[in-house]
Amino acid sequence: MTETRDANGALLNEGDNVTVIKDLKVKGSSIVLKRGTVVRGIRLTDDPEEIEGRTEKVKGLVLKTCFLKKA
Repeated sequence: MTETRDANGALLNEGDNVTVIKDLKVKGSSIVLKRGTVVRGIRLTDDPEEIEGRTEKVKGLVLKTCFLKKA
């Protein structure tokens, strides 16, 4: 399995906390994840460029790792 890395190249593991580095619109909703939002307890997926996580506003997010940095 390929390693999952954040925008800065840091290795991401199951259960890590990550921070959003750019305002992101949530597809299918009017919510915008602001820069600096913390996504807690991430889960790795089969795709090394995507992770699953949740925030206070949205549950079950799938995020691209290029918009995240390790918290």
